[in-house]
Amino acid sequence: MKQSNILDKKENTKKQPSAEEAKEAVRTLISWAGDDPEREGLLDTPKRVIKAYKEFFAGYFEDPHEILSKTFEEVAGYDEMVIVKNIKVESHCEHHMVPILGIAHVAYIPNKRVVGISKLARVIDVFGKRLQTQETMTAQVASCIQNALLPRGVAVVIDAQHQCMTTRGIKKSESSTVTSRMLGVFRTDARTRSEFLNFISK
Repeated sequence: MKQSNILDKKENTKKQPSAEEAKEAVRTLISWAGDDPEREGLLDTPKRVIKAYKEFFAGYFEDPHEILSKTFEEVAGYDEMVIVKNIKVESHCEHHMVPILGIAHVAYIPNKRVVGISKLARVIDVFGKRLQTQETMTAQVASCIQNALLPRGVAVVIDAQHQCMTTRGIKKSESSTVTSRMLGVFRTDARTRSEFLNFISK
């Protein structure tokens, strides 16, 4: 059964192209680049590319709010910061469709309920497996956690390299981009924010 794009109703009103149409588009790009899509080494490339793209952009078919829907209240009154550090980020720049690679740090302060820590990493994956800007992804992750868990605060920091900047254009291979989103007490309380930033810097 064909998967439904969860963004269809809100953002994407166009019919999804067929696999054959996608493969033909890859053949066109190969020809445009100056090679022959019919030569032996490239014959199966369109099929491989669309298979890879299904994996790269699987986040369009997953609902991050659903991932956070199962929570736990039996936590012995725990109400301190929960931090998951060094979550691998793999995304693609929406401007050039090349990789964004880095790490994310996520924290929240529970308000009577918590979520399995692996779910926070899965939320990063879902938003990462879409065409993105790092700024948008950072804000989306924070808002998703805030809306799903209703915690006292959420903090998200992403530190990543953009291949649109490291392998093309100005080619600054050592550069990285850091974005952050602070909600709730992480925004209003400087000591809480400082504590979080100190934890992730270790």
